[in-house]
Amino acid sequence: MSLKKSLLLTLIGCIPLSGIFAGNPENVDSKILPYPIHQKKLDNGLNVVTVPYDSPGLASFYIVVRVGSRDEVEPGKSGFAHFFEHMMFRGTELYPKERYQEVLKSTGASANANTSLDRTVYHMTGNAAKLETMFEIESDRFRRLKYSVQDFKTEAGAVKGEYTKNFASPYMKLYEATNNTAFDNHTYKHTTMGFFDDVVDMPNQYDYSIEFFNRFYKPEYCTVIVVGDVKHEQVEQLSLKYFGGWEPGDFKSSIPVEPEQKETRYAHVQQPSFPPYMDVNFKAPAFTNDNNDFHALDVLSEVLFSEKSPLYKKLVLEEQKVRSLSGGGYPTRDPYLWSASASVVKSEDVKYVKDEIINTIENAKTNPVSESDLNQTLERMKYSFSMGMDSPDAIANSLSLFVWLTGDPESLNKAYAIYDKITPADLLRVAKKYLVADKMTIATISPDEDPGVK
Repeated sequence: MSLKKSLLLTLIGCIPLSGIFAGNPENVDSKILPYPIHQKKLDNGLNVVTVPYDSPGLASFYIVVRVGSRDEVEPGKSGFAHFFEHMMFRGTELYPKERYQEVLKSTGASANANTSLDRTVYHMTGNAAKLETMFEIESDRFRRLKYSVQDFKTEAGAVKGEYTKNFASPYMKLYEATNNTAFDNHTYKHTTMGFFDDVVDMPNQYDYSIEFFNRFYKPEYCTVIVVGDVKHEQVEQLSLKYFGGWEPGDFKSSIPVEPEQKETRYAHVQQPSFPPYMDVNFKAPAFTNDNNDFHALDVLSEVLFSEKSPLYKKLVLEEQKVRSLSGGGYPTRDPYLWSASASVVKSEDVKYVKDEIINTIENAKTNPVSESDLNQTLERMKYSFSMGMDSPDAIANSLSLFVWLTGDPESLNKAYAIYDKITPADLLRVAKKYLVADKMTIATISPDEDPGVK
């Protein structure tokens, strides 16, 4: 299953319109985030981001580590970025696991983490008056994580259990098969969980785990984000106190370059008694605010495959051959995939649905979207985004996305400005440039050995 979704809709979890239209009117016109973003780079490379927000007594504390499965470049060593999402909760000499949890409870917060292709994010939301405590316990584990061989083996076993549980799902099997088929050299070839053989061997890789931690859990890879009832001077002082002595490293990932795809590829998962499903994937550009290619494809996916689209009305509502239809791309640091996906009612209709999707895409290369339809689509996307930004956690989470993509949280506001200027000609251009058969990977689930999509 692909990671597709509109970027702006991915960010839902982010600012009420009442907040956007309050305050300085100039901010409404120029920035989607109507709050100042304060940044301070420490001498060791750690970036500190503060957004004061009217949430009395509440603050969110995020640490974004710009390392994900993308950085797992050695053969046989996939899955370690995700592994450390687990391992970071194992404790230190000063704060063993049980004491860490006790101190965390004293802040009224709960801590969690998640990993994806390009990053690992650690986060908590709690009592703003306990902000120094949050800094103390988080800096301790980032600087002084310690675990025994037995602790390592135990957690590696838990990761294997998580892999087994997740990949019992045919959708996850398809997601794994799609990445493995679509990519030859780039590390997006494996999922965040890693290749199964690597996960099985992980308990034997204790020494490598120490090396991985020492490479990436360094200040130059990290950004602290604090949003809520705080002052940026306070956050910067605490960052200097607790992270200022953190020694930087010198490791840089060398990510393999993916060769150009020159033919349509196919991935299939045969699953008896399971509803047929299809992803039509195309190689898509990395996220950048230096051009609008990603943004235009993001908008195009909404035009072509949202519930407002003609194809949705035809396949889902009128013909009822499809249960659900969606499309989009996941923002990534390197070129990844843009997809159109359909859950099909009957196996014999899979090829018909594929042809309808392809015909819709081909039509988008020659028939421009009307200005009216484009403007309505952009308004829906921005409205959905804005309505979600109603808490410190939602704002911090949205900023974290742009931190891991570009290193700069202000990229959120820059991206919004780019969306505002997209034209029908941009949609035509990116459809012609990226949505071509030679860059396509069709991935299917069905009860049949041959899904019949070729």
